[in-house]
Amino acid sequence: MRIVMDTNVLVSAMLTAGGPPDMIVQLVLAGELSLVLDSRILREYDEVTVRDRFAFDPGERRVLIDALAALAEPVVAVPLKLSLPDPEDRMFVEVARAGHAEAIVTGNVRHFKPKAGVLRVPVLTPRQLVDRLRR
Repeated sequence: MRIVMDTNVLVSAMLTAGGPPDMIVQLVLAGELSLVLDSRILREYDEVTVRDRFAFDPGERRVLIDALAALAEPVVAVPLKLSLPDPEDRMFVEVARAGHAEAIVTGNVRHFKPKAGVLRVPVLTPRQLVDRLRR
């Protein structure tokens, strides 16, 4: 399954081992999920996870992000005219559509609520994705 992973899923995985976000990251690292991203998403992963409030080990953080970057399928996304509650989230939709992702995985589904059918990509919480994979 091809996914685009919102930064909040990565952060949650790094904060709490064993939960659905961590399971998703582990499935990506194991090659059982295909991560699709572009340079903007990778840059956001880097910028957010370095914030002092998280206090992630710099070496572990770097290894994880480098592994995700190495395993991911990079795409070049076309800008879309979408109105989302958080305009910064538009890049996840752009990458999902350009990379033919089967889902955008996010802890903030409310940020992806434009008019019905506009996204053309399912938006799932980490729990919803894990449940779907178990079926």
